[in-house]
This record gives sequence, structure tokens and C-alpha cells, in this order.
Amino acid sequence: MKLTGRNAADFIRKPQTTRAGILIFGADPMRVATARAQIVNTLVGPQGESEMRLTRIAASDLRKDPALVNDAVKAQGFFPGPRVALVEDATDGLSKLMTTVLEDWREGDAQLVVTAGQLTAKSALRKVFEGHSNSVGIALYDDPPNAEDVQILLDAAKLAIPNRDVMDAIMAMAHSLTPGDFRQTIEKLGLYKLGDPEPLSVADVALLAPQSADVDVDDILVVVAEGNSQMIGPVLRDLYAQGVLPITLCIGAMRHFRQLHVVASDPGGPGQGIGRLRPPVFGPRRDRLVQQASQWGRDRLERAIAALTDTDLTMRSASHAPQHALMERTLIRLAMMARH
Repeated sequence: MKLTGRNAADFIRKPQTTRAGILIFGADPMRVATARAQIVNTLVGPQGESEMRLTRIAASDLRKDPALVNDAVKAQGFFPGPRVALVEDATDGLSKLMTTVLEDWREGDAQLVVTAGQLTAKSALRKVFEGHSNSVGIALYDDPPNAEDVQILLDAAKLAIPNRDVMDAIMAMAHSLTPGDFRQTIEKLGLYKLGDPEPLSVADVALLAPQSADVDVDDILVVVAEGNSQMIGPVLRDLYAQGVLPITLCIGAMRHFRQLHVVASDPGGPGQGIGRLRPPVFGPRRDRLVQQASQWGRDRLERAIAALTDTDLTMRSASHAPQHALMERTLIRLAMMARH
């Protein structure tokens, strides 16, 4: 049986203890590891490994000694309770061995849990588990978590969401982070608010959210959009020293000024236009974008976007113009536009 989407998520939360084999595979190692940990912990409990009811086997070891996995499945433990034989980083080369183990499996044997990376639809390993009458293959794709997935994590961290703005901020974070980073951030929020009588706020979420790689680029965009031309040189030197490329700055500036244009173009004014941005923005950044859009106005923002488009085309063409100087000149022009 093959499980994806909601069916896969339901199985990961409540794995069936009667299944002979469970294959977990996907392109994101963190997502696979998280699902594996949740399934194994549910099957054998937190004391499973210390009670020797969990046997870990590396796929590379099976190539030297294939009997390891069958011995682990058939072995009787000293402690009562369910047992799991875990094979990690499996490939199609183990498909015949897994077929034999599953065919020999009997009630009372340890459950076989296998993890793998990305497997194609024609994968022999997938066919073994998906085609077996008492096994499942769980495909994990890079889909962002849905509201139900997020709520389960919030409940586990004992976090109450006081209003829609906070939930929107958390959902935006869920769509921008990897599953592992998002889970860790929710856990940190739970610890941060432990014993705090104040409800969770958007500021709390922003404070603990991992800083993205664009934060430094955002710094120069704030300097430019607010007309602080004297700060452009020092900030640019720091960015270039960190390896940021001029074309990266141009792309970031284009995205920023297009956002401002959306906000400034709303018939209801920037206060309403800010709600049209996707993903939504919150907290101090939301206020700053509204202020910048109000300051610039739609017409000047269109001229700014045109200037950035020209710069982008020049840098991508066969022109021999020095890109660092070209980008700095454009940013200075934009900062001067902000002041007039």
C-alpha cells in the first residue's frame, strides 16, 4: 500500500502495530528523519531503545551481512513489548533482501521500519513494500504543512493561539521553513512562553523565527527605501565582503519595490494594500512597508522599478560595466528619489 498526503500524515501519527513493514522515503532527509522518529517512538515507546526493543541497522552493514535484518526481526527480547528493526538509508539494492524478510515475517516478529531517500515510481524497493499485502510505503513530498499539521505541533508545544494574526504569522513561517526548522521553532516558542501569562504575540513569533539568508539584503533595502544614501556605501561593503553578489541585490530590490507598489496601488490606501501581500507580513516589518509605500507613492515606485529593470538587464547582458559600481549607483539614485 502507498500512502501520501493526509493518509501518510495520519499513519505517521498513529502507525498500525500489525504492519510487517513500513518504508519511509523522500527527498528531504529532515522530513524523513522526523517521520521515522515519530513512528518508532509510537511503536516502541520512549524506553524502547534502552530496553533493547529497537535494533538499528545501517544499510551499508547489510551488504556485508544480509542476515542482520532477519535476525533482528526474529530475535526475542528480554523485555516485554513491541519490537522494531530499523534499517536506515536503504536503496534499491536491498529490495530482494527486503522481499525475503517480509515473506518470512510472522505475527510476534519485530516490525521492519526502513528509511530511504528519493525513490522513483519504478523503484524496486518501493514495489516491495507497496506491493506487499501487510506493508506500507510512505512517500514524503516537499509540501508545506497544512493547518491540521500545524495545530498538532502547537498542541504538543502547549501553545494557545489568541487571534488570527498570530496564526497567520505561524502559517507564513510554516511555508517558509523546512519541516525540521519549523518543528524546532514551535518547540522553542513553547519553551519561551512556558509560565508566561501573556498570550503569544506576533512579536514573539518574529523574535524566535530563524533569520533567513535575506536579512542582510533587507538591511540595504531599508536604507535605500528610506532615503539614507550616506549609509549605502558602508552597508554595501559589508554585504560584498560576505559574498553577496550585485545581481542578488538587484533581485532583492526588485522584489521589495514591487511589494511596495502593490501596497501603494490599493484603492483603499497602503493600510489596506498591505493585506494583499502573499505571503503576508506582520509586526514591525508590516508597519515599515506601509510607511515606505505611503512615502514613495505609486508613480515614484514605478520609476524605481523601471530603473532596477534597466540595471538588471545591463548586468545580465554582455556589458563590461563593473557590476558592483553599477548596482551602487542605482541604489544611490533610488535613495535620492526617496528624499524628493
